[in-house]
Amino acid sequence: MNRLKLLLLTLAVPLGLLANVGQSVEASADFVVDKCGNGDFTTVQEAIDAVPDFRKRETVIYIKNGIYKEKLVLPASKTRVTFLGEDREKTIITNDDYAQKLNAFGEEMGTTGSSGFFVFGDEFRAENITFENSAGPVGQAVAVRVDGDKAVFVNCRFLGFQDTLYTHGDRSRQYYKNCYIEGTVDFIFGWSVAVFEGCEIHCKMNGYVTAASTNESNRYGYVFMNCKITGDGGESTFYLGRPWRPHAKTVFLNCWLDKHIKTEGWNNWGKETNEQTAFYAEHNSSGPGANPEARAAWSHQLTDEQAATYTLDQIFAAGVVSPAFADDWIPISE
Repeated sequence: MNRLKLLLLTLAVPLGLLANVGQSVEASADFVVDKCGNGDFTTVQEAIDAVPDFRKRETVIYIKNGIYKEKLVLPASKTRVTFLGEDREKTIITNDDYAQKLNAFGEEMGTTGSSGFFVFGDEFRAENITFENSAGPVGQAVAVRVDGDKAVFVNCRFLGFQDTLYTHGDRSRQYYKNCYIEGTVDFIFGWSVAVFEGCEIHCKMNGYVTAASTNESNRYGYVFMNCKITGDGGESTFYLGRPWRPHAKTVFLNCWLDKHIKTEGWNNWGKETNEQTAFYAEHNSSGPGANPEARAAWSHQLTDEQAATYTLDQIFAAGVVSPAFADDWIPISE
């Protein structure tokens, strides 16, 4: 059964039948992870390691409820791997590394080293899972770093503070659907082409939602579609983004913005030259944080015609980067 259809079926059935649906998903999975010992493996990494290298078919790993404190690596040789969690709120993969934490050699881990989950394999998919970096407000602490191409996350949570989600691969297309992503400073950052659709982006305290480092040749960077940008900080405490690299590209389409979004919307990271190279834009923003007339003069308000070019088939087309990807891609097309 198609994974999206299975997810929608799960959401649609009466509560009394959910257990049966869960049992069906578990029975059809290739591997089952259960920390209590009632599966094929007790850790997620063991299941990853058991996936044949460069398998041509999808490998489904069903992860039962529990808190899995692990530092995961999905190697580039583990392609077409799918994680299906039993319950988004109760299936939690967590780690507490952070940039200044020392490794076994007494060296600082750094931002990349702090990652709780490295996704190098292409065509990775995750549904109904919480990915957490529990280090707290201690500087850079990554929950997930994604390098593989054609990565999809559906109904997942990403919890952390600074640098929660690292869209690292500069030849990586990523799609986030109905996810919850939280953080403080630059908590969605990196090089990748990424779409966030129907997500809640939750801003904690004060800071910056995005820090894109889009390559100059890329046609698209980050695109937020029909998202809610919520926050627990005071009024005017958050920017929508700042450019980690000069050619950052970030666009918000039909998004609801809470009062914590600053009137100017965007920050140049202390470099006026970034205002000439970065592309920051909105279309049809709403909510108390929407203020198109007062946005930074170097940002853009898209016309209806311009906004219409931001479709999944165009954003994820082979030619959006140079050199081009091997093929076009439309996530969850069935």
